Amino acid sequence: MSQVRLDEISNFLTVSDAIATAGQPTEEQFEAIRDAEYDVVINLALPTSTNALPNERETVEQLGIEYIHIPVQWEHPTLETVEEFFAVMDRYATQKIFVHCAANMRVSVFMYLYRTIRQNVEPATAQKTLHQIWTPNETWQQLIDKVVQKYLQSS
Repeated sequence: MSQVRLDEISNFLTVSDAIATAGQPTEEQFEAIRDAEYDVVINLALPTSTNALPNERETVEQLGIEYIHIPVQWEHPTLETVEEFFAVMDRYATQKIFVHCAANMRVSVFMYLYRTIRQNVEPATAQKTLHQIWTPNETWQQLIDKVVQKYLQSS
């Protein structure tokens, strides 16, 4: 049993009873994630991101947790990676999901989009969680606008 607490993970944020987000956990912090009974870890960071663990997949899977890696380029986030994230979140919707990247900035935008588009959370409510981490820069705001435009036009 890990002595590490989840709130010791960089930029840790509880989004709901079933979803938490954070920056890059350490190997010991992944044990705390397991102890908190998360079923799935989704990593949006690149293998070259700050503090990335070279054997993260093996570390997580050895703890009995499902591991999904969706690398998102910081300078060039895409609609395709958002849609891949939506599909994974939908697939594991009945399980506890821990989503991380290097600093919880990629994740906070993806979660904002997922919550507003897939979970029908009011944008102002979802934005409060997003802004606990950061205010998206121009690149990330353009991604938000592109995704919102696509999904609002198609509904």
